[in-house]
Amino acid sequence: MIGIIANALAVVVGTAIGVVVKHFLTDRYKEALWMVLGFAALGVGTQTIVSNLPKSHYPILFIISMAIGFPIGTYLRLDDRSNSWLNYHFTTKVGEGIATASFLDCIGALAILGPVYAATSGNQTMLFTNAMFTLVCAIIFGAGFGWGMLLETPIIFIWLFLIYLIAKFLSASFFSPIFITEESIVGGFLIIAAGFSLLKIRQFKTVDMLPALLVPVLFFIVLDIIQTTH
Repeated sequence: MIGIIANALAVVVGTAIGVVVKHFLTDRYKEALWMVLGFAALGVGTQTIVSNLPKSHYPILFIISMAIGFPIGTYLRLDDRSNSWLNYHFTTKVGEGIATASFLDCIGALAILGPVYAATSGNQTMLFTNAMFTLVCAIIFGAGFGWGMLLETPIIFIWLFLIYLIAKFLSASFFSPIFITEESIVGGFLIIAAGFSLLKIRQFKTVDMLPALLVPVLFFIVLDIIQTTH
């Protein structure tokens, strides 16, 4: 649990540092900072896809995931609903920052395997490593989007804690390398979409894309049920 708490605290501390730094930046440098965030998201997303796609056991699963997930998110108007609430309470489009930071901090081997290892063996190393990455991201996003980035804290805590609970009390084997590969590919495309939005190349409703991440989860649950019944 201490590793999960460390990740949540990393968001709080990093955001606070970023907000302090923000006061010393003019609008021109803030705009440059957002460009850095956009390029960073594009780089991480591309690297995630390139490194995982050759290892995929189900190479069309990411297409199916997006084809199912995106329309569901659009129908539910997840992006519009979240942004209307955020824009009411904050002066910047902080929803874009929260979505991008959450993708970066929660999608990948460290954020998925970290809670699994913590639950099964007590090893917190991967969680602490992810916390350091989260801290750096939080500083940059805090400087770009302000205090609203604190809203990422419950997101990363709940994400890591749920994985921890599943691994400890249900099935640690569910988080296999194959599952992580397929989930990371979908996450990589979402990170790239967030990068395009930050760079203002094309505006995507990134929150509407979130249901796509659930499709690989459901796929592997059904696959596991089929395999255990035979």
